[in-house]
Amino acid sequence: MVVSSSNGNAHTTDSDRLRAILRRKAPVWRDDTSSHFVLTRHDDVRALLADRSLLKDPANADPKSPMSKALQSQQPEGLIYRTAGDSILMLDDPRHSRIRTPLAKAFYKRVAAARGLVEEAVGRILQELDGRECFDAMAEFCIPVPVDVIARILGAEPSMRGSFRSWSADTFEAFNPARTPEQTERQVAACNNLCGYIDDLMRRRLKVPEDDLVSDMMTAQANGAAITDDEIRENCAGLLVAGNLTTTDLIGNGLWLLHTHPDEKKKLLEDAGLIANAIEEILRFEPPAEGAARIAPRDMEIRGCPIKRSQVIVSSIRGANRDPEVFAEPNRFDISRKHLPHVSFGGGSHICIGAPLARTEAQVAVSGFLRRFPTAALEDATPAWRTTLPGVVRGLSRIDMHM
Repeated sequence: MVVSSSNGNAHTTDSDRLRAILRRKAPVWRDDTSSHFVLTRHDDVRALLADRSLLKDPANADPKSPMSKALQSQQPEGLIYRTAGDSILMLDDPRHSRIRTPLAKAFYKRVAAARGLVEEAVGRILQELDGRECFDAMAEFCIPVPVDVIARILGAEPSMRGSFRSWSADTFEAFNPARTPEQTERQVAACNNLCGYIDDLMRRRLKVPEDDLVSDMMTAQANGAAITDDEIRENCAGLLVAGNLTTTDLIGNGLWLLHTHPDEKKKLLEDAGLIANAIEEILRFEPPAEGAARIAPRDMEIRGCPIKRSQVIVSSIRGANRDPEVFAEPNRFDISRKHLPHVSFGGGSHICIGAPLARTEAQVAVSGFLRRFPTAALEDATPAWRTTLPGVVRGLSRIDMHM
């Protein structure tokens, strides 16, 4: 449920109210259902995410915790490529750094040169929408842009974009501990198809390199980078899956916020230079990822609360981003806000590797959409939030618009 205050720009949900209570009364709160500890204050969350001594590998978590059980559920029967343990999302040092270093070097070089590619993709997709009286902006704009961009960076054929999107959505069911047998079946098929495609692409690029990220990684490996085929395959798949889903939600959340806050939309239409700041405020106000977990490597305390080795600590990204100790009027959406130390990309050694690309895609996509369709309006201002994976990712299922 969304509750609006009288000033038009301030919005809080029931879960935001709960987080506000926790910040004041129980900043280190033990969730009896999961046995996880939840942090909601900005300084605690920032410190947790920056602490490089904390662990990420779910194998180190208490076996009774949902995080440990999730690791087991991510490897159902039927998977051909059982390499989820090769993802930098789940690794600790020194292996994490060994894999992430060559991947980040190659990926960031691609991202630095990707703005023209992003602009071309956004322009082409917007052109396809010209003349339409109404459309679902989520399905026909927010989803295609990131898929198109990451597929081209990896080196995939344009004909694969539709498959990549469906594979990405189905693969993400690995993080859903309550998935049905049908969802598990789709997850397995999607993982096999996606990893099989990237495996084939790797073999082709090893023989004949082209101007793409997969070629970069195969060349780096041939030149001595300490990274295996399994690690390249798993992390290229991870870039595609995690990157395009969360960036889709970032663009979608941004369009919905701007079209439900006409004064902020007007600011951006009148001053295009606000776009970078606007994206940071969208990230703060409606982050695509709602939380990030770490595992205690030893018995420790946070604010005097004892936490035992292997227990899981969850940082509430949304809670930290609404902390009134850091953000004035935190429930107010304001794209001209000056102080924006949000934690939506995490922190420390596990800071989101896709953050620079996500920012570029969101800036180009949101500003491009507003310029092309300045008078567009929502069919219904009530947000159609997805009901899958609550507390993990947050995005809209539809954004129906008319011209």
